[in-house]
Amino acid sequence: MRDAYQDQLDDLASGLAGMCEDVARAMEKATRSLLEVDLQLAEEVISEDTGIDDVRAAAEHRAFGLLALQAPVATDLRIVVAAIHGAGDIERMGDLALHVAQAARRRHPQSVVPDEIKPYFAEMGQVGVRLAEKAGQVIRSRDLHAAAQLESDDDAMDDLHKHMFTVLMDRNWNHGVSAAVDVALLARFYERYADHAVAVARRIVYVVTGQMPGPLTV
Repeated sequence: MRDAYQDQLDDLASGLAGMCEDVARAMEKATRSLLEVDLQLAEEVISEDTGIDDVRAAAEHRAFGLLALQAPVATDLRIVVAAIHGAGDIERMGDLALHVAQAARRRHPQSVVPDEIKPYFAEMGQVGVRLAEKAGQVIRSRDLHAAAQLESDDDAMDDLHKHMFTVLMDRNWNHGVSAAVDVALLARFYERYADHAVAVARRIVYVVTGQMPGPLTV
């Protein structure tokens, strides 16, 4: 019985790690749709988002089932509680990738992002995908050092987010208010995506140590 119970906990963690991989792919596609003005990629992200929602629902169902039937304690209880909250964080990452894709579709065939700032969004996309992938690895490994590394990657995203406002406030900005609003919202989507990945890492620290951390340090 204990082996079966442990298998259920492992399956729960594996499902969450798989969700991280799903939302990493979603953000990679969404960013490409944004930069390349690719409507088909945007539509793929939008249509695939329901699958991420379904995985979250399944993970929560398994977690609540474990709470009801197994009455876990100590580390096992922390795993289940972290899984419930973590599933919400990861699902929200999928929603944020969805918002990026929806912005690309809404402005098609025009580009949402002016050409001169596309490199910043390309970098934001790369950082976001890397964070999601690392979050999945942390779930599988419970490596506290790897969890702390996500904070450093998130700092890079925060710097990009702040720099975007410098670009928007520059006197040479000549793309109008509508474009500025789009860019500000998109930058916020990426910044929040990264924050949720860090939240997932912090929940793994909680699983291992029994304490929710403040800012993680390497």
